[in-house]
Amino acid sequence: MANSKFTSIDKLSFQDINEDAEFIPLMSAEDEDAMHNEELPEILPILPLRNTVLFPGVVIPITAGRDKSIKLINETNKGNKVIGVVSQKDENEEEPGIGDINTIGTVAKILRVLKMPDGNTTVIIQGKKRFEVAEVLTTNPYMTATIREVAEARPEKESDEFKAIIDSIKEMALQIIKQSPNIPSEAAFAIKNIESPSFLINFVSSNLNIEVEQKQVLLEINNLKDRALETLKYMNMEIQKLSLRNDIQSKVQSDINQQQREYFLQQQMKTIQEELGGSSMEEEIEEMHERSKKKKWSKEVDKHFQKELSKMKRMNPQVAEFSIQRNYLELILDLPWDKYSKDKFDLKRARKVLDRDHYGLDDVKKRIIEYLAVLKLRNDMKSPILCLYGPPGVGKTSLGKSVAEALGRKYVRMSLGGLRDEAEIRGHRKTYIGAMPGRIVQSIKKAGTSNPVFVLDEIDKISASNQGDPSSAMLEVLDPEQNNSFYDNFLELGYDLSKVMFIATSNSLSTIQPALRDRMEIIHVTGYTIEEKVEIAKRHLLPKQLKEHGMDKDALKIAKPQLEKIVEGYTRESGVRGLEKQIAKMVRYAAMKIAMEEEYEIKVINEIVVEVLGAPKMERDKYENNDVAGVVTGLAWTRVGGDILFIESTLSKGKGTLNMTGNLGKVMKESATIALEYIKSNADKLGINPDIFENYNVHIHVPEGATPKDGPSAGITMLTSLVSLFTQRKVKKSIAMTGEITLRGKVLPVGGIKEKILAAKRARIKEILLCEDNRSDIQEIKPEYLKGLTFHYVKDMSDVLDLALTKEKVKNAKKL
Repeated sequence: MANSKFTSIDKLSFQDINEDAEFIPLMSAEDEDAMHNEELPEILPILPLRNTVLFPGVVIPITAGRDKSIKLINETNKGNKVIGVVSQKDENEEEPGIGDINTIGTVAKILRVLKMPDGNTTVIIQGKKRFEVAEVLTTNPYMTATIREVAEARPEKESDEFKAIIDSIKEMALQIIKQSPNIPSEAAFAIKNIESPSFLINFVSSNLNIEVEQKQVLLEINNLKDRALETLKYMNMEIQKLSLRNDIQSKVQSDINQQQREYFLQQQMKTIQEELGGSSMEEEIEEMHERSKKKKWSKEVDKHFQKELSKMKRMNPQVAEFSIQRNYLELILDLPWDKYSKDKFDLKRARKVLDRDHYGLDDVKKRIIEYLAVLKLRNDMKSPILCLYGPPGVGKTSLGKSVAEALGRKYVRMSLGGLRDEAEIRGHRKTYIGAMPGRIVQSIKKAGTSNPVFVLDEIDKISASNQGDPSSAMLEVLDPEQNNSFYDNFLELGYDLSKVMFIATSNSLSTIQPALRDRMEIIHVTGYTIEEKVEIAKRHLLPKQLKEHGMDKDALKIAKPQLEKIVEGYTRESGVRGLEKQIAKMVRYAAMKIAMEEEYEIKVINEIVVEVLGAPKMERDKYENNDVAGVVTGLAWTRVGGDILFIESTLSKGKGTLNMTGNLGKVMKESATIALEYIKSNADKLGINPDIFENYNVHIHVPEGATPKDGPSAGITMLTSLVSLFTQRKVKKSIAMTGEITLRGKVLPVGGIKEKILAAKRARIKEILLCEDNRSDIQEIKPEYLKGLTFHYVKDMSDVLDLALTKEKVKNAKKL
């Protein structure tokens, strides 16, 4: 319903109406019948209204501003006080003519004329009956016209349908008054006390919040029931609008109340923090801003930081994103942008540091010194990506710490074993809850400089999963052409890793992604000889264990012979990790004696070694006796270093099948097949009866079947074993061999030569057969490691057999 109190002829003017002029007269049924029976004059002065429609029985105040309107009111007020009121089609028309007004209007009676303080005239009128303009007689000084009454069809008052319509109008009117804050509550009292259905319909229609044109349509409806239904439709629309508006206002008010509550709590929290000596959010942001001024970073980073800081200022501290944003800005501030530690270019000192911490490893030390030399000359060289590849326990990881000390750089280590989430490398996006930067960026932050020595431990043990492939993410980290702008998902900025010296460690190259392996410089860290292990134990392991067990360095002394006994009898590895465990047992023995105040031998003797460590576990036949045909000692490479390998062959009655046991791999089985086929095709040269192959089954066995074995290195060992078996010739004592064979009998080179040589020395082997192409590998090994060994270089299997087999047959040789 409309909430305007007064209607103007020329314009709306509410503030100039006195409150005592406002009233809503109630019309009784008798008044309505009297008004309905009242005769209308034939000629009436016509008063055009700009912005309202007058309905019969309704009282409205209007403000007159046009000269014609004022003159009409003044003259009529002195006479019978009856005028004809019609609405204008266009409210902007100042001088409306016959074509500018609606023909259907309402006869009105002037109830009161008021002179307002501003000089305007306000008149209160009441509608009587509807009329139609028949003919305009005059337009000056105001419009007059002949009229005719418009009859109104009224339904029976006792009609149930009409009563229901009237009740609905009354109910809806009360709802509108209740929901509209601008309509006074007294209006509900007036609505309840209206008895006349006709007056109720006209009163509600007059006060509907609709356009003038729509009210004019309602006025022109002759049937009162139809007018009531149309009014009901507009009232229903207004209730819907009010409900929607009230819902919106309720939600807005709720949001405003919540914001006010949060603001109040924030102010309280700020005061509490200040009282406790803490810093408020504004102080924290200001502190970040001051820290940013001291950072030596690029314009791009500074612009990005200031933008993110401004975003944080606008954020509500209570939302979850605020803590993420604060952590993000603190990360940017904590990262060592363009902060580098100064390298120490004293190459002699660097060499001493490397020699002090690690015995042996000459190739690695040489490469580090070369890098330092080039860096000293250029001073801006990109750091290389080194990969230390070798068996466990040889000091690959600890070497990184020594390199950092030699260079004068910070040391960072990151273990990659079992890593299977790409986000560990590149970080999470900030949109996720609990987002964090990648471990690369976190480690750089921890180091405090942008050029640390960064050890990537166990790079061969990265695994892929449904979270991505971390080894692919490492491609950007370890590529010297790309890592000058490494992108972390959390940081959202490129970070320069080109000055970082990455050192990766690996036990195997086969599991490293080829593209990743191509980006690294592979440095092979071989195993230690017995002599080297003894020196490492004496210089490093024993003093370290004494210190860790809280003992003086003179509390226990182990001489070289006893250390050698421990190395040979209780360890069989390329590294020294197992050796350190055995030495720790010896130190604990001394610690127990000291704690119990018992006497013990400070200088360890062999009997004490056996007493503490038990019987030697690794003392075994260093080579099999040569009284049995078909038993040959081979040399093998494993992930824990070199080892000796025994190949056994035997014959049994059968149809010439070949059986192989010992947990052999595919390549090793192929080597056995090649060896047997070579012997069959060269049986005459080898002095072997061809009938043997059809009447006997051949069985090849490699002991220690619980250990998987594979590779081509045992090719010549298998062939020698089979020839010895078929010919029943002895194999020379203290001889071992390694090499790959072809069907033509050619011997091909193999890898892991140094580890195999070390294994041969541990097994007291005297002679070693190698391919001629492996001669260069032997030349790279220090001469002192080769002491006591004789090398035979071969090209063909005939050379192998001539060197490995004797002319003498074994005792009790089988007759084949």
